[in-house]
Formats: sequence, C-alpha cells, structure tokens
Amino acid sequence: MKIGELAQLARCTVETVRYYEKAGLLAIPERNAANYRHYGAAHVERLRFIRNCRALDMTHEEIRALLGLMDTPAAQCGEVNQLLDAHIGHVDARIQELTELRAQLMDVRRQCHSEQSVSACGILQGLAQMDAGEKNGRHTHLG
Repeated sequence: MKIGELAQLARCTVETVRYYEKAGLLAIPERNAANYRHYGAAHVERLRFIRNCRALDMTHEEIRALLGLMDTPAAQCGEVNQLLDAHIGHVDARIQELTELRAQLMDVRRQCHSEQSVSACGILQGLAQMDAGEKNGRHTHLG
C-alpha cells in the first residue's frame, strides 16, 4: 500500500507517517519498481501502536523502549510494567501540577467580584502584579 492508504488505515496524516519515520519509530519501507514506498500490514500495526501510545501521552523515548521490547517477544514483560509504572508516576506528577495551577487560577479569579471597567479589573491587575517567579521545575517527563 502507498503512504496515503497507510495514513488512512492508521487514522493519521501522511505528515505523521513521515514524522515517525524520521524519528526512527516507524521503519522506512522498501520501494517498489516505480520507486513508491510500499507499506505492509506490519507498518499499519506499528503505526497504530505508536499512535495509541501518543494518545496516552507517552514520549518518543518511552514508545521507542516499548517498540524495542515488542521486537524481542521472548523477553519477560517486567520492563514493560516498569515503564508503564514510571509513566503513571509522570501522570500523577502532572495531575499535581495541574491541581496547583487550578488553585492559582482560582486565586486570581477571586480578585474580581463584579462587572466593572477593564481599567479597574482585579484579575488583570492581579496578573500584572503577580510574582510568578521561577517554576519549581517540572517533575514530569515532558519537561
């Protein structure tokens, strides 16, 4: 199949297919006699796997590790469990960060109690005066 067909079967764009090829997550296919790339069922399966991992917010490094493990089917799945446990930890850290962000936004929102002119808006004044400072450094794997 051609790249457009692969993209359609995997529910993504042609650009996504090329991106994953360049990132080394999807094998570059052989070319046919007309010099067109020829993709097979294995490409569809692998691309769907990659897209499912991305839907779970996994990084390329995590996906690469999982793909490496998939390529050694006789190995034990303990590493898969460890990787997923680590990813769950990243999600937990992100949830904590988002909870803190929500609290900050709620504090800013409380600075406006009624409709008034923009020049007297407590929210805008609060945002202008807020000392955001340095973030404590994100703890998630996304940076």
